[in-house]
Amino acid sequence: MRRLIKSFGYALSGIAYTVKTQMNFQIHLVATILVGIAGWYLQLSGNEWLWIVLAIGLVLVAELLNTAIELLVDLVSPEFNVKAGKVKDVAAGAVIVAAFISVIIAAIIFIPKLI
Repeated sequence: MRRLIKSFGYALSGIAYTVKTQMNFQIHLVATILVGIAGWYLQLSGNEWLWIVLAIGLVLVAELLNTAIELLVDLVSPEFNVKAGKVKDVAAGAVIVAAFISVIIAAIIFIPKLI
């Protein structure tokens, strides 16, 4: 049980590190708050909330994985390396795809309520 509790501590430490050091993650958190306020104000249905939560989770997980990949690449390839740069670019691309999908989901849910 003690190992399980420690593992949660390590995970929370990783999230805290990302919140403190990654501006894009901070931007996503602000967007999460704004979407939450808008969803509350517009009284989203349960199904709409499920899609919104899924979209938010997708982006935050992608950003966490991107941060982990960047840290690992910097560890194994501290000097400039074209392939290392490509790895970072692909990881960042995953975040952009997740964010784009989330914007589409938000547009499908919010635009009809605002028109």
